[in-house]
Amino acid sequence: MSNEENIPYVVTGKSYTAVAINCAAKAGEWIKTRLGQFTSLNIKSSAADLVTEVDKGAEIMIRKLIMTHFPHHEILGEESVDPGREASAQALQEAKEAEYLWIVDPIDGTTNFVHGLPFFSVSIALAHKGEVIVGVIYDPMRDELFVAEKGKGAYVHGKRMRAAKDPALSDSLVATGFPTEHDEALPNNLATIAALAPQVRNIRTIGSAALSMAYVADGRLTGFYEWNLNAWDMAAGSLLITESGGRVTDIDGNPYHLGVRDVAASNGAIHESLLNVLRDAVPQR
Repeated sequence: MSNEENIPYVVTGKSYTAVAINCAAKAGEWIKTRLGQFTSLNIKSSAADLVTEVDKGAEIMIRKLIMTHFPHHEILGEESVDPGREASAQALQEAKEAEYLWIVDPIDGTTNFVHGLPFFSVSIALAHKGEVIVGVIYDPMRDELFVAEKGKGAYVHGKRMRAAKDPALSDSLVATGFPTEHDEALPNNLATIAALAPQVRNIRTIGSAALSMAYVADGRLTGFYEWNLNAWDMAAGSLLITESGGRVTDIDGNPYHLGVRDVAASNGAIHESLLNVLRDAVPQR
């Protein structure tokens, strides 16, 4: 083990990262107490795109905490944006010029939460002039906090994370999801699952893009991809992965930025092979 990995990870009390951790932990603990006890369930863009009063309450809680510390920062939160690709793109366009932009998904994995399946997370990122500099993903059911700071590495349980060492697709465990947009994104994902399944060790669908990306960062998954995601699904996870030695791009191999919707993330070693399979399976994008 290198000396770098022996150095304890310390977050100073007034830092951006400390605020992100505090927000994620407080919201996550409250969300955990509401599992199976939500009172309202609404459909957004499709029957698979759900929201409860817990999502909305958690976002309000996070917003208030952030604004207490950084009243001049901007916040882009999932539950403050109308459903659909166009509304998401417009909201990002309006917010991305902010010097400091917090990007919040109060519950990533709402469908799991609604059904009592304990795989969901709180995702909070901070971008400075469009570049993600802090990423925090908190899994309240397992009390796992994944944290990354730009240039300082990524950590879980205070220990440095490293992407998986799997050298080839045949050694890889890859995750994806089933998009809520059924006209194009869902057929794309189904086509790629059929193409990829014979070439990898296996495929998983966890139901939380943020948690999937955290698992790529920690080497539990070799890769993850999905169509039609939003900035709040990926921003924190993108930094976790790159700070763990992995790679995040769009499906065409271009570097990740906040406007990416069709994402591929991996340990780096399998990245080009993964992209080739995805592009071959869906040549018209």
